[in-house]
Amino acid sequence: MTTDIKTTVKLNNGVEIPWFGLGVWQVEEGEDATQSVTAAINAGYVLIDTAAAYKNEESVGKAIRESDVPRDQLFITSKLWNADQGYESTLAAFDATMDKLGLDVLDLYLIHWPVKGKYKDSWRAMEKLYKDGRIRAIGVSNFQPHHLDDLLADAEVVPAINQVEFHPLLTQNELLDYCAQKGIQVEAWSPLARGKLFDNDVVKTIADQYGKSPAQVLLRWVLDKGVVVLTRSVKPERIADNANIFDFQLTTDEIDQLSALNKNERTGPDPDNFNF
Repeated sequence: MTTDIKTTVKLNNGVEIPWFGLGVWQVEEGEDATQSVTAAINAGYVLIDTAAAYKNEESVGKAIRESDVPRDQLFITSKLWNADQGYESTLAAFDATMDKLGLDVLDLYLIHWPVKGKYKDSWRAMEKLYKDGRIRAIGVSNFQPHHLDDLLADAEVVPAINQVEFHPLLTQNELLDYCAQKGIQVEAWSPLARGKLFDNDVVKTIADQYGKSPAQVLLRWVLDKGVVVLTRSVKPERIADNANIFDFQLTTDEIDQLSALNKNERTGPDPDNFNF
């Protein structure tokens, strides 16, 4: 049972990532992003997830530097944007990310989307950065099994993480099984399905039983499925509230009830059909 916000899971290269963290997608650069990260760190969060495309890496870095928590006790993730994919451009993009974050070593770097014809060259560059000790773990985001098959055909390093959209409306069973077989840890973005399940009777019944909110039940479901979860908020009270999920655990039946809500319904882009 994941019983603490600082509990970690060991990745396929031995590096440990916290099960629970803060994502800063759509959090504006400047005060909003800095205060969001600061509030999360003050609430005990260890994992902070940003990306070049979020355009808030400088503010995230500022919050990290101003924190009382030592750098080696935090786990920082960023991502390579689509326009920067390719071997040399990936190396340059990584340098730009590190300059903005103000860090010497990044804990995790992900390919943000599987850009056809580009992601394999990007992965070679990330393998170099990993072998050079500039990144502790490398992974991908929004990759489906066929993307991973293609990547692994030539890869020297198996991705440590695959960060994907994951919630009871999109249970991704095939992908979860595939990643488990390959030793790739799945990580969830949009775990609350943008609030689409907050009024669902199954979710509300389980929430009432535990004295929790629908959001807390959905986040707990992700953890109980063995998936690392990222939440997002700019409100300190909500950030703290989201983390209040470590004093209960769903039963197998409750997990199954929530999983049965699956409709293969995405709230974000389809990794097989995106144009950005």
